Amino acid sequence: MILTMNKYAFMVFHKDYADFLERIRQLGVVHIREIRPAIEDAALQTIMAERKRINVMMRFLANINKNASAPVQLNPARRITEEEGLRWLASLEALQEQKAKLLAKSAAEEKDLDYLSVWGDFTYPNIRNLLKAGYEVSFFTCPTARFEPQWGVDYNAFLVNNFQSVSYFVTVTKIGTRIDIDAERARMPEHDAPELRDIHAKTLADIRAIDDRLAREAADVHTLDALDRLLQDKYDLKNAYVQTEHVADDRLMLVEGWLPEKDSPQLEKSLDADGFYYLKLDIAPDDNVPIQLRNDKFSRLYEPITKMFSLPNYSELDPTPLFAPFFMLFFGLCFGDGGYGLLIIIACAYLKRKMSAEYKDYLSLFQWLGLAAVIVGTCTGSFFGVALASVPAFERVKSYFVSSDNLMTFSIIIGLVQIIFGKAVAAYKTKMQKGFKYSIAPFAWVFVILALALALGLPVLNVSIPPLMANICFGIAAVGLLIAFFYNSPGKNPFLNFGTGLWNTYNMASGLLGDTLSYIRLFAIGLTGSILGGVFNTLAITMTDGMNIVLRIVVMALILLAGHAINFGLCTISSLVHPLRLIFVEYYKNSEFEGGGKQYAPLKQHSNN
Repeated sequence: MILTMNKYAFMVFHKDYADFLERIRQLGVVHIREIRPAIEDAALQTIMAERKRINVMMRFLANINKNASAPVQLNPARRITEEEGLRWLASLEALQEQKAKLLAKSAAEEKDLDYLSVWGDFTYPNIRNLLKAGYEVSFFTCPTARFEPQWGVDYNAFLVNNFQSVSYFVTVTKIGTRIDIDAERARMPEHDAPELRDIHAKTLADIRAIDDRLAREAADVHTLDALDRLLQDKYDLKNAYVQTEHVADDRLMLVEGWLPEKDSPQLEKSLDADGFYYLKLDIAPDDNVPIQLRNDKFSRLYEPITKMFSLPNYSELDPTPLFAPFFMLFFGLCFGDGGYGLLIIIACAYLKRKMSAEYKDYLSLFQWLGLAAVIVGTCTGSFFGVALASVPAFERVKSYFVSSDNLMTFSIIIGLVQIIFGKAVAAYKTKMQKGFKYSIAPFAWVFVILALALALGLPVLNVSIPPLMANICFGIAAVGLLIAFFYNSPGKNPFLNFGTGLWNTYNMASGLLGDTLSYIRLFAIGLTGSILGGVFNTLAITMTDGMNIVLRIVVMALILLAGHAINFGLCTISSLVHPLRLIFVEYYKNSEFEGGGKQYAPLKQHSNN
């Protein structure tokens, strides 16, 4: 359900405007109307950039705490000023940058150590001593096939190593001797192996020191969250000034806002007490009214799905409670296995005890979805890939399990039901937005489709209906078609309406067929999951045939765990993606969902400072 909103205009003397905004923020119910985009204000952009840095750092510190070897005791949030917080943030970023440089340095040192290992054991001090004595040591590499033993005679060349078809050698010549050989001079590191190992050990120690400091700082992640809320308060307050009109030579401040109808008495009482002027306004058709959803305990769990696509606009219906039962059923049909559904319920019940409150609604949602999988799996007789109808213990009840053919039929029927329901929702929305006479033709189409579906569809399903009932259905369809053909645009020429009706009929027939067939995926995906689970069960039995009992149990357990884990993951993905597709494409199209609503976000205080 979309909460009813009231629109207000507030006019305040400029010297009292700060007090007015503070009062509004304390009430925490007024959504400030935006008259100019925040992106145009440099100060707001700066705050947004700072908050982005904070959120990146919070994820970094949270990851440190998550990967800690022992559980981390997080410190309570410290009261911190914006300046102190940003300085602390800058120091953390400096540590990150320093660690990144040290990691790059460590990688380069490891590469140099690997390279030096090819040259054997030598030290640069010995080479410098030879240089003092008048001899120069040069390092060369060349393909092994091109190495010439004569170089040893001409330039005192000593072969050090042959590695991966490359020869590594040095020459010892008097200073100034020109060395003319078909080889490349090697680029040697600045330090020899012993020195480089000491340097690398210090680099690793510096990295560990930074890691230790970051681990200590990560315990204060709640303080970063407090800093983020502090900046959010600053942003909201600054944005309120940006969205304010200055009138009467900047002596009066004019701002508009929205709030739920239920909160209006509280607002008016508070502003009357403080002597602030306000005026309740009528909502214009082009107003972008903020949206706040309020649903029952079950439907509220599905609100993240609604927000994933788009919030409804203020002139239409909240789709959440309308698609929630369908989505739950679609998930169960796609999962199609009672054992997997039971596993979801148990896993979510366990995680509810371990995870924070912000995730509990998501876990409750998956428990409902798991329940749908249990119900569908029980009806189809699939439990961890085992076809219960083939188990001797269920011989007496196997006729009650839903067959594959019936499941495919049910998928098409439930798809048609949702499409008809969507068109009824669209017709009701037209009544809300334009008036009853404009909704007559859309409702007529609903009755046409429903009547023809009963009259023609039931016999296909081997369900006999009395001739009188069939004639009534055809009569309703005929009347509905007349209305749909000649009254689809009230007030226009009937002949023009007839042409529009013909075009609507073509679109209706082609769209209805394609949309209904899309729901076959519910049957196909559920059947695939059940078959794949059965395949892994068969593999576990056949591949272990002939093994001794202990080994067979171990191997069977490994095959079953790996196989069903893969199948469970695939089923989970498919059972989320395809129902979402059916909701966002087929249902939203037939219900003529518009969307584009903006989340209700009242000006309120988020920080404790």
